[in-house]
Amino acid sequence: MSGFDSSAPSASAPAEALSFAVHSLPSPELPEHRRTRLGRMKMLLVLAVCAAPVVASYFTYFVIRPQGRTNYSELISPMRALPERLPLLDLQGRAVPAASLKGQWLLVVVAGGGCDAKCEQLLYLQRQLRETLGREKDRVDKIWFVSDSALPRPEVLRAIEVGDPATVLRVPRAALAGWLAPAPGQALEAHLYIVDPMGQWMMRAPPEPEPARLRRDVERLLRASAAWDEPGR
Repeated sequence: MSGFDSSAPSASAPAEALSFAVHSLPSPELPEHRRTRLGRMKMLLVLAVCAAPVVASYFTYFVIRPQGRTNYSELISPMRALPERLPLLDLQGRAVPAASLKGQWLLVVVAGGGCDAKCEQLLYLQRQLRETLGREKDRVDKIWFVSDSALPRPEVLRAIEVGDPATVLRVPRAALAGWLAPAPGQALEAHLYIVDPMGQWMMRAPPEPEPARLRRDVERLLRASAAWDEPGR
């Protein structure tokens, strides 16, 4: 027919393939300060999750106390963290990292190498206190910080090697006084100090402590931390 456009492609002609090029959109780069802040927030969140059981146990011990309960020993508030660079040496003069003390509850005695009668009494109390804890004693270590350059007397060293030996470390008195402190009017050597597994000094026994009352304090601490503390480093 006239006027009919017959120029349309025949059905036999191959159809031209259509294709779409898909280009991924560039991911926006966070500014450097925002990436740093996000990384810090993630790190703090991880630390908070890890510390939650510890915080809960101390909250129970320090705040939610049964009516009428009193502590025989003095709670340290705020607690004092173990200095990372505390200059510790073993008796052979080799450096010992301060962080190696973490992971256990510590019963700490401070005295010069001469170890007078009061020192001997505290070392004996330290040993007996740990032994009376029964199966919980494996969560507790004994530490003697020798605060001067004197060599410990051999008979004292033999005495503290009975059973599970105490760890003897030399540390300058001035450096140690930056972490531990005596009660007003007392000498640094007058007390037995209690340090938690995170290296926090958190309790100080009174001079010439009563063993039974001190043991009850330690037992309460061990019960309060049972959910997150395990024997051994």
